Amino acid sequence: MYGVVPGENRAGAVKSAQIPLHWWRGIPDLTSPVTRQTASAAERFDGLQPDELIRAFRIMHTARRLDDREVALKRQNRIFFQISGAGHEAVQAALGLLLRPGQDWLYPYYRDRALCLSLGVTPYEMLQQAVGAAADPASGGRQMPSHWGQPKLNIVTRSSPTGTQFVQAVGCAEAGLYEDEQSDNITLVSSGDGATSEGEFWEALNAACMKRLPLLFLVEDNGYAISVPVECQTAGGSVSKLVSGFPGLHIDECDGTDFLASYRTLKRAVEYCRARSGPALVHAHVIRPYSHSLSDDERLYKPPAERAAEAERDPVLTFPKFLIDEGVIDRHMLQNITHEIDVEIHDATHQALRDEPPAPETALQHLYSDKIDPTSEEFSAQPDFQGEPKTMVDLLNTTLKEEMRRNSNILVFGEDVADASREQNLGLVKGKGGVFKVTAGLQREFGSRRSFNTPIAEASIVGRAIGMAARGLKPVAEIQFFDYIWPAMMQIRDELATLRWRSNGAFSCPAVLRVPIGGYLNGGAIYHSQCGESIFTHIPGLRVVMPSTAIDACGLLRTALRCDDPVLFLEHKKLYREPYNRSPHPGVDFTIPFGRARLVKPGHDLTVITYGALVQKSLLAATAVEKRRPQVSIEVVDLRSLAPYDWEAIRASVEKTSRVIIAHEDCLSWGFGAEIAARIGSELFTSLDAPVGRVGALDTWVGYHPQLEAAILPQTETLAAEMERLLEY
Repeated sequence: MYGVVPGENRAGAVKSAQIPLHWWRGIPDLTSPVTRQTASAAERFDGLQPDELIRAFRIMHTARRLDDREVALKRQNRIFFQISGAGHEAVQAALGLLLRPGQDWLYPYYRDRALCLSLGVTPYEMLQQAVGAAADPASGGRQMPSHWGQPKLNIVTRSSPTGTQFVQAVGCAEAGLYEDEQSDNITLVSSGDGATSEGEFWEALNAACMKRLPLLFLVEDNGYAISVPVECQTAGGSVSKLVSGFPGLHIDECDGTDFLASYRTLKRAVEYCRARSGPALVHAHVIRPYSHSLSDDERLYKPPAERAAEAERDPVLTFPKFLIDEGVIDRHMLQNITHEIDVEIHDATHQALRDEPPAPETALQHLYSDKIDPTSEEFSAQPDFQGEPKTMVDLLNTTLKEEMRRNSNILVFGEDVADASREQNLGLVKGKGGVFKVTAGLQREFGSRRSFNTPIAEASIVGRAIGMAARGLKPVAEIQFFDYIWPAMMQIRDELATLRWRSNGAFSCPAVLRVPIGGYLNGGAIYHSQCGESIFTHIPGLRVVMPSTAIDACGLLRTALRCDDPVLFLEHKKLYREPYNRSPHPGVDFTIPFGRARLVKPGHDLTVITYGALVQKSLLAATAVEKRRPQVSIEVVDLRSLAPYDWEAIRASVEKTSRVIIAHEDCLSWGFGAEIAARIGSELFTSLDAPVGRVGALDTWVGYHPQLEAAILPQTETLAAEMERLLEY
């Protein structure tokens, strides 16, 4: 009997909705699998041959048996989580016959077990996910089961958030066209019906239709988002009707439990995408005979009659009956196939259970690239100054142009970054080139394929960058103001920063996010003046830098563009055009390592650790204090890089001066300085002659009126007062 590991308590077996063991015995026997003579197989089965139908059944049955085995293992506490694809197998097996493994790109969702099997993922590899084996090719034991990922098959590593995959698939499809405009390869993104309520679904449809991308959306609608029925998720209960107004979107609907109906529908959609006619959406109605996951019990919200009606449509039961009725197989062949599958899963289970788990010492592996280290001496270059001093804006713009000439895979996009989206106007207007002119001229020089505007949709901007980066491009995405980065937070924290780690190094995301930040410009108020960098430095896997001078901006941006990690590049708006921080061009290969602080001013009696706009204010404050105290000298250190930060520079300075202030523009409480202060207190306590000082903004929002803003943000006088306080000790 199959369903539990032999020799273990059978109480772990599935009790509801499981395929009955030896269920084929209820199907009438046939003397032979001779096909009918009334029509050819091609005519009867939509062009499919009997062996393709048999393969589809193998996939479907294997998927269900794997679900059943994982359910049993979870109830025996041999694995730690289970979520099934039961009821979705037919439409997935049909799609598997139409996709090209290793050529098409896929963003599957967690129920796509049959699809992944059909593309080449093995039962053993799926069971390695279930047990969390170190050798699991999807994540090395770092992710839940059914979070698919296979680089050789172009199955992009899956995450748990619902809906984030849609905009990433858009970026992936864009990358495919950028690489080869003549290719007929497509990108697939799938989900359940519940995820279509997420904003990224609609943002993705909008972008895909505007760009006529070869992107196939498959919505596997089982009628529920956990316990919430479709009519409470989707107005009118039909997502395919809701999206009917998108121009150029091929929309089709099918019974996803009917293999041939699914195949016909998907074939039309795939052909539409391959012909470069635009994106397609297939709305497949499937069932969910098992609960959402083993953490859920559908009997709490699905009445018995509804569950019984679903069971009548179960494709793993109806499809083999169809094959027998049509003479494709007989009962004996069916029994042999299911026995072979049972044996394979049995053997794979025992092998997976013997596999080693991830070693504890590997926990920090693959947070960052093992190919390029942006903190290394390789990025320590001496400047070769040429020309007159330029502003930070000028050098940022120059650096972008130089690196785009050097690397054809760099694409720059965001809101208002292009010179003019209507190319016919380029000869008639000066061009926008960003609200701060950092991207001015990029579109003119490199064309609209490499520098372009996007809709006002921050999650989509970052998600598209992730999809491009996963496929090998170097996207540089701009969020117009730091204050508006929050719609993209899920994409940044749960996707961009986790991609390499969660795939155990199989995928990377070397995207650069350029973000203007900060206040002191007057009139910006709450939504154009805020900081908040500490929230992002708290994200493992993300590099965060914030230059204060033109030369540092040039060197750090070039490092960001040449490294292999995701980088949040924060550009302080107040510093864009300051006269004091200008610099001649330092050379086309000038780079600065991440995690390397700059000694702005040496001193012996007090250290100020700072960055951004407070570097200059700290210098002015130090000068004022030293005038009043001629015997005192104050050291100012510009971190420049926040994640990683230069602890050795901090240590050396504090051990020398024995007094320290950490100053930043963000709110004082829970700010970046709190981490530095805590570490100083923990590791350098014996070197201190005074408490650790901190300077930051008031714990409130930045106000509109200049007088109010000045009272809220740290000023030179604020810094000087704290310096005086610590020097008194």
